[in-house]
Amino acid sequence: MNVFKRNINNIFFIFVLSHLIIWTLVPTITNQNLPLDTIEALAWGSNLDWGFNKHPPASAFFVEIFFQIFGAQDWSYYLLSQIFVIISFYYVFKLSNEILKNPVLSLISVLLLESIFFYNFTTPEFNVNVCQLPFWSIVVYYSWKIFKNKNIKFKDCLIVGSFASIGFLSKYLFIYLLFSIFILFFYFIFLKKTMKFEFKYFIIFEVFIILLIPHLIWLNNNDFITLTYGLNRTDLENSIFIDHLKYPIIFIAKQFGLLTPFFILIFLLVKKIKLRLNPKDKDLIFLIFINIFPIFLIFITSLITGSKIRTMWMTPFYLFFGLLIVYILQLQIDLKKINSFLYGFIFLFFLSPALYSYISINETDKRTDYFGKEIAELVERRWGQNFSNEILYVVGDEWYAGNLSYHMSSRPKWFLDLNKKTSELDPNGGIIYVGNAEILKEICPGDFGKIDRQGYCMIGTK
Repeated sequence: MNVFKRNINNIFFIFVLSHLIIWTLVPTITNQNLPLDTIEALAWGSNLDWGFNKHPPASAFFVEIFFQIFGAQDWSYYLLSQIFVIISFYYVFKLSNEILKNPVLSLISVLLLESIFFYNFTTPEFNVNVCQLPFWSIVVYYSWKIFKNKNIKFKDCLIVGSFASIGFLSKYLFIYLLFSIFILFFYFIFLKKTMKFEFKYFIIFEVFIILLIPHLIWLNNNDFITLTYGLNRTDLENSIFIDHLKYPIIFIAKQFGLLTPFFILIFLLVKKIKLRLNPKDKDLIFLIFINIFPIFLIFITSLITGSKIRTMWMTPFYLFFGLLIVYILQLQIDLKKINSFLYGFIFLFFLSPALYSYISINETDKRTDYFGKEIAELVERRWGQNFSNEILYVVGDEWYAGNLSYHMSSRPKWFLDLNKKTSELDPNGGIIYVGNAEILKEICPGDFGKIDRQGYCMIGTK
């Protein structure tokens, strides 16, 4: 059995390494420019703060670490994204081994994730959704250890509190997982009374809050701008009565649609489906609370508020879905049909990067076709002909100004605007404003240029 388990571990290692290599190489080769959300995070990272106009700071922090190591090398940010993905796969595999106690079924639980496009096709774009993945999986795994162990370890509570805060600082939707875990523990401690209340639970809460304090102060000082942005993305202001039915139905329909390849792989494995659920099975209850309950909460949110739920927001919600389904169907899984499953898995494993490559090469009007590096070189050349000082700041939206910040050799700091920020600037530093060409042309006190319908106002020292 130990030899067999080692073989499964080797297969898992080959799988995650193959995933990392393929999904780093494919976008590196086929994309002209980094995707929008990655450029956005890099723009924020050039001027790190405890929050930004759209999101909390974690995604910007991690891309900035990579920028300090690799600079403006596109492949490194595709690599960063895949590192986050395979870390989450590792903890899914780890938890699967502990719950299923069957190495083959544990491997299947992870391989199934390749049938969900959140974990392949969309991963080259490092963003707040991808940024949540490792922290989501780590919080679930160590919550499980606390849930199962009679002697709760201080270390486990510290890990849950710390990574829960980083997950929340990646995206606020992380709270749906945390609330689900809280309800799970509340149920078993105070309602079922099958778990003992421990004061060590307060360690989780204390660490979580302490690590959030700088961001909470930033939020208060910036009029809770990220919360406002998140609410605007739901179209809540324009909600009418029918939206309370329309958007939840659309949400559920989309979930079934994106899970279709997943269930096809499942059907390749099972003899016949017989659901025999034991309501007293604590392992099953745990898996339901970390898989179904967060999705249910999202559905209820849409139902009550009439808000639109964007599909990509669900990226981390299905990480342990393979484990849940394999656990429920483990007695119906026929390992004699493993070859059929593997053929289906391999087909999907290579289909996704093939489709990504085809779309990336054949569609020429995407963000990833933007000539960001070439435009930055043109602007730098024009700057060198007119000014003697270094470009230290770019001002404008995250895409156009963010691309300048990323591609320019001086790595200027990005600002959305300079409202109440002029005191932060070095008076000897050059500034480039990027925006509406017609407006900038009229008000630019320096050198004005236009590229690809965008105006560039350059202000420096002659």
